[in-house]
Amino acid sequence: METGIQTLIYVIIAICVILAIALTGVLIYVWYRDNKNKVKDIRNRGKQDTAKSASTRLQGIESMSKFLAFDDITDSMIVRKNRTQYVMVIQCKGINFDLLGEEEKIAVENGFNQFLNTLRFPIQLYVQSRSINLKDSIEKYEERINEVKDQVIKLDAQIKREQANGRLDLVRKLEFDRRRKINILEYGLDVTGYVSRLSQNRNVLQQNTYVAVAYYTSEFGGEIANYSKEEIDNIAFSELYTRAQTLIRGLAASGVSGRVINSEELAELLYIAYNRDDSNLISIRKSVEEQYDSLYNTAKDVLDKQKEMIEQKIDKEAIDLTSQSITRADKILKLREENKEEIRRRAIAYVERYRGEMTDELFNETKKQINKAKIVGEKSKEIAEQPNKEAVKRTRPVRENAQVKRRASKTAE
Repeated sequence: METGIQTLIYVIIAICVILAIALTGVLIYVWYRDNKNKVKDIRNRGKQDTAKSASTRLQGIESMSKFLAFDDITDSMIVRKNRTQYVMVIQCKGINFDLLGEEEKIAVENGFNQFLNTLRFPIQLYVQSRSINLKDSIEKYEERINEVKDQVIKLDAQIKREQANGRLDLVRKLEFDRRRKINILEYGLDVTGYVSRLSQNRNVLQQNTYVAVAYYTSEFGGEIANYSKEEIDNIAFSELYTRAQTLIRGLAASGVSGRVINSEELAELLYIAYNRDDSNLISIRKSVEEQYDSLYNTAKDVLDKQKEMIEQKIDKEAIDLTSQSITRADKILKLREENKEEIRRRAIAYVERYRGEMTDELFNETKKQINKAKIVGEKSKEIAEQPNKEAVKRTRPVRENAQVKRRASKTAE
């Protein structure tokens, strides 16, 4: 009986072990299948994202190319449509038609009609309105003002130096020059302030008129593939420049002057055309200087920046030291002049003290020599602190002679 129960227990345990192993195998299979599906999904998703980003990038390049509608700017020309079209732009400066008399108006109209009749190629008129940006003018005014300020500071130092040397004629000329510089400085500050207030008014607009003339390589008449890009550019430039000069001469008959704008002005023209809202905030020159058109912006080396900061600090300290030294030197020169007068006054006082022991001729000559004497250097202190020893020595014989005379008169009595 006990043997049968033990056998049953072993069977049950074996069945449980088999079931556990089977369950474990099923769980491992399910886990492996799920992970395999996840890996496939991740790979498929990565391929789709890569294809999508590549498609977006290509679409961006294509749309940007269509939007800009030009390939390059070279030799005062806009290159378009894969070097099959070249455009040159003429900036025109017109006249006020309403202020002309009747005969002048008729002459202008006839000249413009003549200009239109002489055209043998297509042109396009373009009018662009810009808000006046006077920032560059303000910066130039400020630079000039700073230069005048430096000149005034130098004149002040020179005037003080010449006053100390006693050159009054030169001082008057320098003071006149200084007053003239001050007037220029005040006028420059007024102009700068007025221009700054004017630049804040965004309603002040400037209207420019342009004439665009095009040249197509299909007009060349030869096989373009046989020429290099440089040769094609040179041929297009020659033809466009000839057409532009013809247009300028034709416009001059109606009183309108014109000139071919260069590559930089072309870039500014297109920049304002595509960035009307931002052109007032960031100019094309600032964009180029800050390398906004570059993929990677390069900055100055850290050591170069530190050198510039050190140079600026040295210049500032040198200017401060110069101004302080000029002030101190002026005070020292004034003190020396006062000391000289005090020395002369004391010397004359010492001579007055021994007046009774000196002859009139010696007394007058001594005062004359004191007034004529040049007092310089450390001798001034010695003279100020004690009487002139030479003068005392010269007065001793006089005192001795006076004592001898008094003794002789007493003996005679």
